[in-house]
Amino acid sequence: MKIALLGAMQEEITPLLEFCKDYKKLDYANNSYYFASYKEHELIIAYSKIGKVNSALSASVMIEKFKAQNVLFTGVAGALNPSLQIGDLLYASKLVQYDLDISAFGHPLGFVPGNEIFIKTDGKLNSLALEVAKELGKNLQEGIIATGDEFICDESKKAKIRQIFNADACEMEGASVALVCDALKIPCFILRAISDKAGEKAEIDFDEFVVHSAKTSAHFVLKMCEKL
Repeated sequence: MKIALLGAMQEEITPLLEFCKDYKKLDYANNSYYFASYKEHELIIAYSKIGKVNSALSASVMIEKFKAQNVLFTGVAGALNPSLQIGDLLYASKLVQYDLDISAFGHPLGFVPGNEIFIKTDGKLNSLALEVAKELGKNLQEGIIATGDEFICDESKKAKIRQIFNADACEMEGASVALVCDALKIPCFILRAISDKAGEKAEIDFDEFVVHSAKTSAHFVLKMCEKL
């Protein structure tokens, strides 16, 4: 099976490459894609670069050009739900683009004609993740992830996103990847390790915890690959 493992930053895929060790690199469409064998699967690994456009492009390339059959996104996010702590693992049951705004025409935030506000992820992959979490003794939580082209480090913005969408975490790529996968009928799983609280001084927490949180998330998706 061809499995795409995608992260937004180099730090989020470095643990995957270090684990695989032997891999080939191909440069395409202003990005680098890495190919490795793992447990009878062919892994396609990339970091998309930050943001919705970059992540949508990378996911599309992995599916359309490199024929990925599943897409697993690994990375970090800021917590909106006060019960989430730095280091916690969260998978998205559904995602929303919180900064998609044509409310001037009477539409709710996150909506454009032809799309739903919330994009669901794959139920089978989510169930598999819960099995892996149980085996690893990890507390994997389910939640709604809000995606937008902004790093949230402001208490008022954090509260607004939480209130409107009942979102548990925010980041900058998940919903766009899920939208691509939904359109192309490819199973999608979005995993985030919490790196900050998305409020004041979130950028300080992010810098401190991003590497550790990314390693936690990457290790988890590799365990999922073993069971696919």
